[in-house]
This record gives sequence, C-alpha cells and structure tokens, in this order.
Amino acid sequence: MSNPEIRELEAFLALADELHFGRAGERLYLSQSRISQLLRALESRIGGRLVDRTSRRVRLTPLGEQLHAGLRPAFDAIVETIDGVREAARGVGGVFRIGFQGTANDPFMRAVTAFRDGHPDCAAEIVEIPLADPFGAVHRGEVDAAVVLMPVRDDALVLGPVFSARPLTLAVSDRHPYARRPGIDAEDLAGCPLIGVSGAAPDYWRLAQAPAVTPGGRTIPAGPAVSSLQEGLALVRAGLGGMLLCDPTADYYGSHAVTFVPVTGLPESSLALVWHRNQETARTRGFARALADVTGATRCASVPGIPAASPVLYVPNTDPRRSPACS
Repeated sequence: MSNPEIRELEAFLALADELHFGRAGERLYLSQSRISQLLRALESRIGGRLVDRTSRRVRLTPLGEQLHAGLRPAFDAIVETIDGVREAARGVGGVFRIGFQGTANDPFMRAVTAFRDGHPDCAAEIVEIPLADPFGAVHRGEVDAAVVLMPVRDDALVLGPVFSARPLTLAVSDRHPYARRPGIDAEDLAGCPLIGVSGAAPDYWRLAQAPAVTPGGRTIPAGPAVSSLQEGLALVRAGLGGMLLCDPTADYYGSHAVTFVPVTGLPESSLALVWHRNQETARTRGFARALADVTGATRCASVPGIPAASPVLYVPNTDPRRSPACS
C-alpha cells in the first residue's frame, strides 16, 4: 500500500472537525467534490471506510475514529513544529488587531502582554467591539480576532479559548425591591423586565444574554433595547428594567444608584476568543496560546496543544419575538 499524501490527511482531519464536506472544503480552499475525491483516495489506501455520509449527517466510522485519534495529535505536532521554526526564522511581525467586547479585564491584558513579550516584532492593538455587534468586526476583517461573550454559533468563526466563567448578577435600580435582597433565584427574573441590546447581534446571541423565559418556563418581561452597556445602565438607574451582568462587570461599573444582586439558577457567563476560519494566521494561533496559558482555558478548536472541552451552557429562549441582549 502506498503512503497517504499530505492533502488526503488534511482533508480527512478537516472533515473530522467539521463533519460537513462543504465547510471542510472552505477550510482548505477546496471544492466539496475535491474533498470527497481526497477522502476516497485515502480510504482506498487504508482499505476501509472512514466516513459514513447520509443526506442528513456526516460521521466517522469506528475505523475513522481510530485514525483520527492517532493522526490528530501527530499532525498538530508537525504543524506546531513547522510554525515554530517558521516564526523563529522570520519572526511574527506586523500588526495583530484584537477586538474586545465590554471591559478589557486583567486576564485579557496579561495575555496581550505575554503575546507582546513572546512576539516582540508584532504590534498588538486592542480595538473595542460594540456590544450590539459582537461578530461583525471579525467578519469584516476589521480585527484579526475578538474576545466576545458566549455563546458562539457561527460556522464561519473558529471558537478558540473559552475563559473567565463567572456568576451572573442582576443590575437593578437601588429603588427596586430586589435591591434589598442578598440574592435572587432565576425564577425571580419573571418579576423584572430585562434590558436588551438592539443592533446586528444574531438573535440566538441576544436571546442567550437576556432570557425570554426562566428555567422553569415563566415569561420574563422584555425591557427597552440599547446599543451600549453605558446606555443600559442609565436605563437601569432610571428604573426601566434590569440587566444581567457577570460579577466582574458589576464591580467595574459599580454605581451608587445601581445595585447588583447575585442570581442563582443560571449558567455562568463566559468569554471566548474567536476568529474567522479563512483568516487564521500564526499570530492568531500565538495569541490563542498566550490567552489559554494565562487564563487556564480548556477549549481551543484549532490550536495545537490545547485540548477541547465541553461547550458552555446557556439558558434556552423559546420566544421568537424576543430580540434584546445583555452584557
């Protein structure tokens, strides 16, 4: 049996990651038919089927699972070694633009510092990402990568390190009845309109940030929608609703007129680094590794050496009329 070609292995690994022939082709800048051709050639060399493909799904066969388990770490080690040698030979220069949604917290800034220290020839620039448009700057190429609030469900984006999981609080006016409580349960959200976000953020993201229903199924009233966190807090101070915020954001934006009440019964809020899958560079991978090292993140989809983890959970929203979100 002849040895597989590198392109056949790349096609198999991309398909194993994506479980979709079209997306695997986009990732490698190849047509869907070319991915199928490369897979058939690899299966011929192996002598067995690696992938089961139906009209509804793509999945690895047991033989494919075995090949993937042994091939992925070896292939990643080769890629990382080549990248390291290339970076040592050429250096990682230019400008790396990093978007950040909300407040640039300490772990993020320490990652920026570590990246700069490790890549002195590369200038790292921090760009603010609007609350109302978490993914637009990445799609438009205005930033190379961005730190955004979870969840992320976009086939065009790579989900990198997920970090900074923190409990949620409800920001309310100090005149609100909840302001006098030491904490509330998620079911109590049915008694407070949630201020959301207007703009280009996808519906699933906005709905995840501002649940339309409690975990028990009670309707949560929709408050006004805003385009920035500062605008939202101004409406909170005016008594027009509450906002769900992670506790570090609550600490940073503490106000004498706003009380941040801990909420139990909701998943924690998390941040994630994302980048466009067609624009991945050595700089992107370098920053992802720096961020994972600093934060102890346990998920990075395509950076060698960082294992995958379970996805971050969030409260489901079933009301299609609801469009606001909170940071």
